[in-house]
Formats: sequence, structure tokens, C-alpha cells
Amino acid sequence: MSGDVLPPDGPSDLRKELEKYRMVVAELQNKIKDLEEDLSAASTMTELPVAVVTRPELRKTLSRLISKVAMIVQAEKVMVLIYQAEVGELVVLPPTLGITEEQASELRVSPDSGISGLVYRSGESAIYNDALGDPRTLDEEVSLLRIHNGICVPLVIKQRDEEERVVDVRVIGAMHVFNKRYDQDFNEDDLRLLEMLADQAAAIISNAQMYIELTEEKQQLEDTFESIHSGVIVANMQSQVRLINKAACDMLHITHDDYHAKPLRDVITHDGVRSFLEQAIGERAEMGKEVSFEESKRIYKAESTLMGGENGEVANVVAIFTDITEIRQVERMKTTFVSTVSHELRTPLTSIKGFTATLLDDKDGDFYDTETRYEFYTIIDQECNRLTRLIGDLLNISRIESGRALDMQITDVQIADLANKVVAAQQQGAHRHQLSADIPDDFPTIEADADKIYQVLDNLIGNAVKYAPDGGPVTVTAEDEGETIRIDVTDPGLGVPEHHRERIFERFHMVDDDPDHQGVKGTGIGLYLVRHLARAHGGDVWLSWSEPGKGSTFSVRLPKVEHVSTDEGDG
Repeated sequence: MSGDVLPPDGPSDLRKELEKYRMVVAELQNKIKDLEEDLSAASTMTELPVAVVTRPELRKTLSRLISKVAMIVQAEKVMVLIYQAEVGELVVLPPTLGITEEQASELRVSPDSGISGLVYRSGESAIYNDALGDPRTLDEEVSLLRIHNGICVPLVIKQRDEEERVVDVRVIGAMHVFNKRYDQDFNEDDLRLLEMLADQAAAIISNAQMYIELTEEKQQLEDTFESIHSGVIVANMQSQVRLINKAACDMLHITHDDYHAKPLRDVITHDGVRSFLEQAIGERAEMGKEVSFEESKRIYKAESTLMGGENGEVANVVAIFTDITEIRQVERMKTTFVSTVSHELRTPLTSIKGFTATLLDDKDGDFYDTETRYEFYTIIDQECNRLTRLIGDLLNISRIESGRALDMQITDVQIADLANKVVAAQQQGAHRHQLSADIPDDFPTIEADADKIYQVLDNLIGNAVKYAPDGGPVTVTAEDEGETIRIDVTDPGLGVPEHHRERIFERFHMVDDDPDHQGVKGTGIGLYLVRHLARAHGGDVWLSWSEPGKGSTFSVRLPKVEHVSTDEGDG
């Protein structure tokens, strides 16, 4: 290894994915090369008609051949059987003559039984003019197919050397003709004619099938290569582009079919990508680095691997570009989150420490009267509650992130009482706001976890206060929807910018790029937690209204009857 090697700081699943892609690309490249060679050889075989390159064309060619066979030997029915190794049976190769497709699809012949198996194993032809009485046809469907007599000849492929000597003989199946016309018997002349026609049929079938299967496999491999989500670029040691998949073309904004065998500098205009490939080719090294795209604001992790040629020397360099923009964004958000949480923890601790130290200094009670002491105790209590809520949120986030179910304690919950408690608690620290819960006392009771619904309301009302820095009314209302209830929390604050509305419920996401929001700090976990707590009850939360500079309304829907969800993922 040489070059700029990335530290193993990315997620392990990403590195496994990159390794998988590296192996897939190498395998695809080798297979495509082998298949192209096989296709080239197959297409030059004189036995293969030029037109037979697809399955429909093979069927048409066989249909003409079968009609020709039937006419020459005067047979009513003709059928071709091909041995399929994957099932270990001789199966009908359509089309047939005088045999329905339904009958043909049901025919499964063992190579170890019947006259078909005998001919396939021995490579010797057979005539039978008493199909019902011949012991060789006991395992054949002669009565079902209404067969009176017939000939079965092997389909033989003969491989020859440069001097046209037969060096290998392989039987691929058998051809049947049934029911000589005009109530005649089949004879040796019919047999010889059929053997000659069977040789032609065997060559057509074998070569066409090989060509078709190779073409289809090549297409499947190319489709697999194109479907890889990471960008993949293959270049040879002469700095010429060999392969680029769709993801790489999209990444580089280049035409997908206009690159083969062109120099890197003519195809790839992005300096970072081109220099990475040129360095990997020049140093013949496996290396890695991050490549940024300023225009699209995307970050890619680039890794190169070497591919050997026929002589064992390095022939190509494969570069894999995996989009890690989201990973880097999450890492930055986590860093910001840790910093913010540290601040959020330090602030109440500083207050608690300061007021506690002040009270301890006044041992005899000479400096502060009872009312002032009570005020200090109240502040300490509020800051302790603030710490408790933050730690509770962090613990719940930890449970969610680790995939553990939230511990739900379901009881009857009076939404009006709960909302009034949250409003009263929040009002103590919101001197510029007028908080109110406009919910009738007889509002329906729901089955829920009271502590977690408290957290939901506490986070939503806390956000409403935080994002309305100029103060004003914050209202909580509720509506009976029948089987569910809906709670709305409305504030007169800054509103949520349009481009953040789809992401505000994501973990660590904070609205910090808007000038009006830069003075408002948060942890980025409040709404994320609210969504999970609501969904854990079988409900949900959403932003129902927001207008910049005028405020927002967040809405929560909860079922009245216990409906605890088992899916607490991000979905």
C-alpha cells in the first residue's frame, strides 16, 4: 500500500461494502473478458446460422427444421429433448410438431430409463414400430401422446482438431419422430436421413444456445455492474478508460456511451478524480483518499485496486467512489451535538453550583432572608429538573439508537392535566412568554405512558419558547378525532425555513444556517425523540403550519386506546 491511505475511521459497513464492490468489479471484468472471447469464437462457427442469436430466432429456425424432418421421413409428430444438468432430466425443447405445449411441458424423461434414456446414454439410434408393445418404451408416454411407432436418434456434438479429426463426442439430447404416415413402418433409410438431420439440429441447438446463454450472462453481468450504487471507473495502465458505470457517469456529468478507450484527460474533467486515477496508475498502488465536488457539495471516498492481466502483470486500475456526504454530515452534527450537550449540561450545573455555594457561605443566615433563600432553592430545583429532562432524553436516544424498545408504562392519561403541568413548569423559566393550555377538563382520557407524553409536550413547548426569542403567546390545544386525539402547539416565533422542514425530525439536525436562527442553540435531539415517542404509542408528529417570522404549529396524533408500536426505527 502506498499513496494517501485513509485512516480506518469510517463505519465498518462502508468498508465491507467497498470491499464487496472491489471484488464484484474484478469478477465482472474477468467474466466479461472471457465471455467476449467465447462470443467471438461462437459467432465464427460455420454450423451456426447468422440469424440465430436470440431465443425467438432459435425457435423459428428449429420450427423450420422440424417441419423439414417431418416432411422427409413422413412423420406426424416430431420432438427434441435436451439434457438439463441442473435438473438431471431430458426436457422438451420447443417447438414441437403434433404435440401440444401443455403435453410438452409435462414431459420429464430420466436419462436412465426409457428409449430416450437409452439413446442418450449409448449414443446409438433406435427404431420401434410397436410402441405399445416394445419393452424399451415402457417408461415413455406413448399412450398419452398416441404414439404407434417412431425413431429416436441422439443429438451429437463432434469436436474436431485442426486436421478435422474427431477429438471429442458429446451427446446433448435426442430427437424423436413418431407415427409414420399412411400406416407405414419406419425403416433404415428413415433412420439414416434422420441421423443426418439430427447432426444439423445438434449443431444449431448447441451453438445457438451457447451464444444466447453467453450473451444473456454478459448482459446480466453488465446490468450488475451498472446497478452498483458507487461510482466505478476502470482504466488501463496506458491511462485509457475501459469501463465507467452509470453512477460514475452521473457523478462526473459525462455521457455514458462516449468514453471507451479514450484517454483519462479527455473523459474526466474533475481534477481530483483524474489525479487520483493517474496517481494510482503511475504508482501501481492501492490507495484511498476523499474527493470533494464543490458544485454539488458532495464528498466521495475514493479507493483503488489493481487488476492483473494474462501475464500476471497489472493491467487495469479499478477506482471505486462511494458517496460519504451524509456520513460526514452526521459526523459533523455529532461533533456539534457533543459540544452543545456539554454546554447544556454545564449551564444548569453552573447555576446549581453557584447558588449552592452562596447558600453554604451563609451558614448563620445573616445575609439572605427566607424569601431569597426560597428563590435560590427554586432555581436549583428548576435547574435540577432541566438536567433530569436532558439526561432522560439522552438515555431514551441511547435506547432508540441501540435498537432496544422503550420501556412503556401504560396508564389512563388526562391530557388536560398533563398539559397544564408542562405549561406551569415551562412558564417558570419563560418570563417573556404567555403559556396556556386551552384544553377542556372533560377532554377524553387516553391509554398511554404519562411520562413519555410529558416528554413529548415538554419538548414541543420548550422548542416553542426557544424559537420565539421575542416572547409572546404559546398555546396548547387539543381536538377529539374519534379514535385518536390531536394536540397542537403553536408559537409566534421564527418559523421553520422551507429547506429544513423535511429534516427537522432527524437526529442531530439543527436549524443553524439561517441568520434568524443563529442565536438559538439546541441539541438536535428534541424533535427526533418526540417522533419516536409518538410512534412508540402508535401515533405520529408533524409540522402542520409554519411561516417565517410568524411562527409554527407542531401537531401530535395519538390513539385513545393502547396501540404500542414495535417499530421505533427512523421510518
